[in-house]
Amino acid sequence: MSSNVTETSVKSSVVVEVPAARAFEVFTGEMDSWWNPEHHLFEVERMIVEPRVGGGIIDVGVDGTRLQWSRVLAYEPPHRFVFSWDISVEWQIETDHAKTSEVEVRFVAEAPSRTRVELEHRHLDRHGEGWESMRDSVGSGWANLEDFARVAEGR
Repeated sequence: MSSNVTETSVKSSVVVEVPAARAFEVFTGEMDSWWNPEHHLFEVERMIVEPRVGGGIIDVGVDGTRLQWSRVLAYEPPHRFVFSWDISVEWQIETDHAKTSEVEVRFVAEAPSRTRVELEHRHLDRHGEGWESMRDSVGSGWANLEDFARVAEGR
């Protein structure tokens, strides 16, 4: 896995020994199986990715509460997935879409059963004052791509 932090974005990548379609499915359809449970805004039972442009990423709490914290901006299986990061620097839901960043994930087939997953969390400066702390937090948080790789490869 590799990571790179630039001025207003964070990039990370990992190579998984599965076809691109499987990598895409695990990243989007099984997100709650690899997402760090400490990286939620409240106690979550599961995550739902609505598989379409205009859908959302929704956390479902143990008490049934549903919280949409992201909008699906691009859904192009098995090659590309883009979603908004509608969370403020105070770690609350951001309703002003002009103050949100976005995450683009590309699934690049290197061989029939090998995929490079490239993630870029960009436009972090849109979060406004204190955005650097958001960049630093998500930069370390996207290290959970290793968790994604373990699940995708069935380890």
